[in-house]
Amino acid sequence: MVKANTTPSKGYYLVTTEHLKKGLWFRDNEDYRVGMNYVAIASFVCGVMILAFVLMSNHVHFVLYCTEEEARNFINEFKADCSRFVALKYGVRDLLRRNRVDIQRISPDDESFERAVAYTQMNPPAANICLTPADYPWGTGGTFFKVRTEKGMRLGEMSRHAIYKLLHTKRALPAHWIVGEDGYILPESYVPVNLVESIFRKPKRMNYFLQNSSKAKRKSEFQGNDLPSFRDQVLYAAIPDLCRSFFGKSEVSTLDDNQRQELVRQLRRRFSADIHQIARVTSLKMEEVARYLDAP
Repeated sequence: MVKANTTPSKGYYLVTTEHLKKGLWFRDNEDYRVGMNYVAIASFVCGVMILAFVLMSNHVHFVLYCTEEEARNFINEFKADCSRFVALKYGVRDLLRRNRVDIQRISPDDESFERAVAYTQMNPPAANICLTPADYPWGTGGTFFKVRTEKGMRLGEMSRHAIYKLLHTKRALPAHWIVGEDGYILPESYVPVNLVESIFRKPKRMNYFLQNSSKAKRKSEFQGNDLPSFRDQVLYAAIPDLCRSFFGKSEVSTLDDNQRQELVRQLRRRFSADIHQIARVTSLKMEEVARYLDAP
């Protein structure tokens, strides 16, 4: 009798986390740099192939090649690393504990892979924070079909102490990986760029999928009027100054109800922020933000 093959099969997967409705996953550039490095480390630890990804302020997207179990192990590892960093830096615990994850298998035969990559890459332009995926540094938006080679230093050229100080890990990582000038491991160090480019075949075809993705269509439908014009971290950085300027305080948690209402209205007026964005950067409930904006 021939035994059935019970080895889990590898395939393409789109991994998406639920949008945080309260608080931010990445609050400033340091958070994003750390996140970029944790992506590389988690891919190495879990043995997954990352084909495209993007880190947004309150959620992330990955296109992976692996088994479904490996995909789940990867995103759990990544979330755990980020959670520890957030807890140490901000004292916020369990930020991502209940953050749900959606893992969908992608067929390689019906252009689903191309659409998944385009969907992932177009998140920042759809959020109206940059013109093209290549303008957004926190992911693979500028990784494919590019002419210029990024500068940096190979991990093999760095001391263990320097690597630990930069990456916060004692793991032995591939010596050929390159740390770019912005302080994180370049995606092209671990993303199979040639493979992704061979699937799309040429830049024009990739651009076709980018421009026809659901994210691009949503951006076109709203014409940017219903989407934030400023990144979350810009508003987050401005909040202490607004609190000090208007109320002589530095934290939202110390404001009374009238002061919170004025802060919400200032964020709306100065940054054209919507209810969802204001709730994220202030950690207020959306119902509370809506009440402040609707009040006479």
